[in-house]
Amino acid sequence: AYDSDTVWDRAVGPMQFIPSSWAIFGVDGNGDGVRDPHNIIDAVHAAVRHLCPAGTVTDIEAALFSYNRSRAYVAKVASFADDYRSLGV
Repeated sequence: AYDSDTVWDRAVGPMQFIPSSWAIFGVDGNGDGVRDPHNIIDAVHAAVRHLCPAGTVTDIEAALFSYNRSRAYVAKVASFADDYRSLGV
């Protein structure tokens, strides 16, 4: 539905949601009446909904693991976050 591929569900949009996850967590974050995984505002709001179901995250690694059940993925994202923090941004 989002990438015109009738065989495979591929990750789409800036936050790389697979359609089955988008069906659960997708939201209309910008209030235009459309839940669009290609819209960055909708996608960010959906990612927050997915990773922070209680409204806050106390365990970053657990939140990331709930998104992608790969220890290598979690380690890579945590490393990117450490690199980003080191920039002082």
